[in-house]
Amino acid sequence: MPPPQSRSSSRKNPSSSNLSTRLKSFSKQFLNLSFYKDLLINPNRSIYVMFGLFIIEIFLNIFIIKRTNYTEIDWKAYMQEVEGVVNGTFDYYKLKGDTGPLVYPAGFVYIYMIFYYITNLGRNIGLAQYLFAGLYLIMISVIFYIYNRIAKVPPYAYIFMCLLAYRIHSIFVLRLFNDPIAMTFLYISIVFLLRRQWSIACILYSLAVSIKMNILLMAPALFIILLLSVGLRATFQYIFYCALLQFIFAIPFLLSNSSAYIIRSFDLGRQFFYIWTVNWRLIPEHIFLNRYFHLCLLLLHILVLLYVCRYQWLKNITTFKELLNYHKNYILSDDANVTLMFYSNFIGICFCRSLHYQFYVWYYHMLYHLLWSTNSKNIVNLLILGLIEWAWNVYPSTVMSSLILHICHGYILFKLLTSLAMKSNTKKIEKKSK
Repeated sequence: MPPPQSRSSSRKNPSSSNLSTRLKSFSKQFLNLSFYKDLLINPNRSIYVMFGLFIIEIFLNIFIIKRTNYTEIDWKAYMQEVEGVVNGTFDYYKLKGDTGPLVYPAGFVYIYMIFYYITNLGRNIGLAQYLFAGLYLIMISVIFYIYNRIAKVPPYAYIFMCLLAYRIHSIFVLRLFNDPIAMTFLYISIVFLLRRQWSIACILYSLAVSIKMNILLMAPALFIILLLSVGLRATFQYIFYCALLQFIFAIPFLLSNSSAYIIRSFDLGRQFFYIWTVNWRLIPEHIFLNRYFHLCLLLLHILVLLYVCRYQWLKNITTFKELLNYHKNYILSDDANVTLMFYSNFIGICFCRSLHYQFYVWYYHMLYHLLWSTNSKNIVNLLILGLIEWAWNVYPSTVMSSLILHICHGYILFKLLTSLAMKSNTKKIEKKSK
């Protein structure tokens, strides 16, 4: 008679069996080409591609800093402007650098004052480059969070977003402009907008405005989002928070010379140099400098904004009273919030008096969401992105590069005006659950 076996030896371990099954399943999936195809085209799997690209970006930024010569454009002037404040000058008419007078709001002064002290009074440019590399990594991680939350753009597009962004990397780590700082705070404010933390979102938005005025291009969209989400009274409350932050930052400059601060830091009539324009090289310089030309662009900007507000963003609103009470019945989806902010900014880009090379960061990362929000084919989207990238890397700009840029902008705007009209109030505005 054979010896009796214990139960533990006669019965298989279920946990080890499950683990073995999982490993076999994973190995089959790992060797299956459809797994990688899904990884590249399924927006719900974007996080894996994003994580890999983030790691690559760390080494890519270090490589660029070590291998590419730094080009001095505005950093020295920034430091000179900040040094004037450090030495006790708060009159904006007296604050200037090698490139001209200080023309940015007070938030810019405080941010670059921090850089001034960290980088040994602005002399340690290498350290400043690494600080901006860290800033880039923060911004790209925030952008990835926004895109992953919406899950619309296919993951392979992010490869183009990161690896082909020659001009964007240059703006950050080789030029040290203030535009990337403003945009980083803007994207962080959008994250809090998606989380419905309105106060923090508005404060961060105002902080971005205090660094560079281009952030105001998204003010119409922010107003609509707040109005639909929280109502008229709360909207003006959050606008007050934005204004209060601007006032607090500006106090020492307002006390010194209030008119100088207001005129210089928010100078809407500032003239740009024709030599630096990227988008208007296709017209003669005398037209580029003409005030009537500027007024025409401003009028077109306002008209297009009014059109999209009435026939896209507020299409379901029929009366003013309904608009004021709209937030009680509906909420905006994450997709709608991001689309409105990016859309409003892009309209401003299309009718901008002049786009300089550092302004590319104003909308580069937004293009992917905007293009994949239309009914345009993927291959066409990639072609448009490639042409825009080419146009921004032609230096100095030419008639052809400016023309191509306008054609691409016009195509995107046309697709947004047409294909979004059908979706704006069905997929992008959702009813609140009772």
